[in-house]
Amino acid sequence: MRIGEAADAVGINPKTIRYYEDIGLLPDPERTPSGYRDYTTADVDRLVFVKTAQRLGFTLAEVGEILAFRERGQRPCTYVLGVLERQVGDLDRRISELQDLRAELVALKAQADRLPPNDTGYCTVIDHATTTSTSAGQS
Repeated sequence: MRIGEAADAVGINPKTIRYYEDIGLLPDPERTPSGYRDYTTADVDRLVFVKTAQRLGFTLAEVGEILAFRERGQRPCTYVLGVLERQVGDLDRRISELQDLRAELVALKAQADRLPPNDTGYCTVIDHATTTSTSAGQS
């Protein structure tokens, strides 16, 4: 199949397929006698794998490493589990940071009506948040 058909089958842009070829995630396809790229169902399956891995939070470099394991005839499961463990840790950290930010924003919103006006031309709420976080960082 041609590049447009492969792209449509996976739901991506043909330029993305060319990029994946350039960085080695997809092998160079065979060419038709007229020079068009000729993709196989195996290529489409590989593209689906790449997109699924990205949706799960794997970087393209990590996807490349997983594919390299496969090409060497090795199972990538230990590597994948290590990446997943790091991702879960990162998500836990980000969730905690977002919860802290949410609490700060809710508290700031609750204080907004009681804040004194300012003459700086900036929003009093943001000015107050800046001085609060600056003084908190100094203690």
